[in-house]
Amino acid sequence: MSGALHPRTTAATEWRALGTTVRLVVTGPALLDSCNLLLARHLADVDAACSRFRTDSELVALDASEGRPVRVSPLLAEAVGVALRAAEMTDGAVDPTVGSAMDAIGYDRDFTLVQEDDRPVRLTVRRVPGWRTVRLDRAAGTVTVPAGVRLDLGATAKAWAADKAAAMLAATAGCGVLVSLGGDTAVAGEPPAGGWQIRVQDVTGPVDDGPAEGPYATVGLHSGGLATSGTAARNWRRGGQTLHHIVDPGTGLPVRTPWRTVSVAAPTCAEANAATTAALVKGAGAERWLTRRGLPARLVSQEELVVTTPGWPNPPRGAGNRAPSPHRRAAA
Repeated sequence: MSGALHPRTTAATEWRALGTTVRLVVTGPALLDSCNLLLARHLADVDAACSRFRTDSELVALDASEGRPVRVSPLLAEAVGVALRAAEMTDGAVDPTVGSAMDAIGYDRDFTLVQEDDRPVRLTVRRVPGWRTVRLDRAAGTVTVPAGVRLDLGATAKAWAADKAAAMLAATAGCGVLVSLGGDTAVAGEPPAGGWQIRVQDVTGPVDDGPAEGPYATVGLHSGGLATSGTAARNWRRGGQTLHHIVDPGTGLPVRTPWRTVSVAAPTCAEANAATTAALVKGAGAERWLTRRGLPARLVSQEELVVTTPGWPNPPRGAGNRAPSPHRRAAA
């Protein structure tokens, strides 16, 4: 979980959309209400385009396409493009064709409803179709999804929406902006002195509370995005089994990972979130992969050992910093 610890010169509001907590912080308090209205409209548009749980969404309409090209809105085309770039960046560890696998493990509706359903599910190892089967034609404005393949943009859409919102609001209002969607945090515009102070913790709780028990860190973010992914915050029980929402594309099942949480700072929140998800899937090789990509990161093992890559906890502007080796220490 990530939460902004903001000084008095800022103003903040918090509400719910896209099935998660929305937090908006601006450095111009008088601009908060107008920015929040624009943010609400933006997220409504994203939901109508990208939701896997709305029968009237553009994404769900692709399920009936039977492999034919479908003309989509520029917004959905951009979201699919972000998802395909994330798949390429992560060597397929993050794959938007996991939709059917998500349904199969019971994550087929809003998470609050998933938690209330305890019917058993049958877990079957089955590799997902793969992101290369999806065709995005930007010139024609079409997306082609093979028959029987369902897309899930959960690993990228919220983070991408945060990026777009922060950039739009900063440009429109002319102030510093932080947008957090369920802990996927994007910042734009002139930050507060010392950067946006963001708490990263492994046990979720209200962002204005003191750090919850368990490991945590504070990051000074000046630009780009910060995301945290884990297997503990969004899990459920079905038929006596504990399941979670991070699916391994190689098996179609919830990933078994040595990491409890992974946090990453990157030039965009979308890249940060894709990297955190990929790290959980890559398992023991995650720290090496993150270091090679120059991404400042903090990985917490199931035994609460904290591993950090170069640049953490204060990533430079642009969040790119290459150095020889990661650092290990016991959890704070």
